[in-house]
Amino acid sequence: MFPEVFIKKCKDGNRGKRNLKRKITPEYRIEFDKKIKKFRNRDTMIIYEENFKIYIDRKKLFSDAYDHIMNSSPIELKKRLRIKYIGEESIDAGGLLRDFYYQISQEIGNPNYSLFQYSKTNFYELEINPMSSINPEYLNYFKFIGRIIGLAIYHKQYLSVNFTLLFYKKLLNKPLDFSDMELIDPEVYKNIKWLQENDGSENLCLNFTLDIEDCFGNHKTIELKPNGANIDVNDSNKNEYINLLSEYKLNNTNDKEQLEALKHGFYEIIPNDINKIFNEFDLKYLISGFNEIDVYDWESNTDYEGYNKNDITIVHFWKCVREFSNENRIKLLLFATGTSQIPVTGFKDLQGNGRIQHFKLKKVFSPNIQNTLPKSHTCFNRIDLPPYTTYTILKQKLLFAITEGIGDFAMD
Repeated sequence: MFPEVFIKKCKDGNRGKRNLKRKITPEYRIEFDKKIKKFRNRDTMIIYEENFKIYIDRKKLFSDAYDHIMNSSPIELKKRLRIKYIGEESIDAGGLLRDFYYQISQEIGNPNYSLFQYSKTNFYELEINPMSSINPEYLNYFKFIGRIIGLAIYHKQYLSVNFTLLFYKKLLNKPLDFSDMELIDPEVYKNIKWLQENDGSENLCLNFTLDIEDCFGNHKTIELKPNGANIDVNDSNKNEYINLLSEYKLNNTNDKEQLEALKHGFYEIIPNDINKIFNEFDLKYLISGFNEIDVYDWESNTDYEGYNKNDITIVHFWKCVREFSNENRIKLLLFATGTSQIPVTGFKDLQGNGRIQHFKLKKVFSPNIQNTLPKSHTCFNRIDLPPYTTYTILKQKLLFAITEGIGDFAMD
């Protein structure tokens, strides 16, 4: 089920369960890049030249975004989006849009809206909350989120949120198969695999029923076929049992209404035949990018203004980044670009102001350099970096800046 070119299996020592750890290989990057170019070259993916402003109050980000996006036509939303934060003087040259997608990502999984929940099999991935109907506007909200996901793809932005692979597969209208059982219910999948591979002639203490729990925590038993409670599973009928059980698990879900509403919003923006180009793995990276940062790739795709790569300040900067944890590297990326994600194809394709714009380090001076912090310009993926006299000072200033978020979204 998982492409061997970029997936490897490992064990999670803390939880003692098998986990799927994704490792993107150069081969996958090359193929993904080809798919992206094929997809972007279509007439239906061309961004209109006119600007379309969306006014957002940061204190009401979700509701303001909902009002503007749901009250706008798909045609309007396919213009160049420009974010205007109410009460702020900054001008959006790309950085504010990236910031908006980062901020709305945090809201999508907000439990106050009851729209999504963390998957039982992966605490870092979201799935549709079957109890989301307690929110009276839930179907409109799912349509809105569908539009948000579609617009992120359309405008070459990333959402700092991960959904389950099953979610991406359903969004693409890909047919589910037996192997997807592992994503839905790993325990049942394991038991079925054992039954497939072993003799079922002995007493298995199984019949053609299934115990289920509804979204309110109530337990009940359903029959997989008429009179199933009185039919024991044995070696001669185990394949029928497996097929019926898999069919029920794969197709009897409590998220159909929500998913259809989300698809409605998504496919108002994105062509319906996207699934002819991308699979569920591709869609994951198309929506969320990647945040395991390769420092060598970052350094190799950096431009300089006032510096060259051999200047001691630059040498110290990259030494510092190499010593950072991945968490601090992500903070640095967010500080510099307004997003915590990078393209799967790497820093060579980093976006800025609607086009490829490499990360840049610019030399700046001030009367008291040792008390001056680095400053970011997210619209241009740029950090203004003073020529600090020592490595220790540079590291202290950089850590403080990325922690406190000393940046500037305004156009120079």
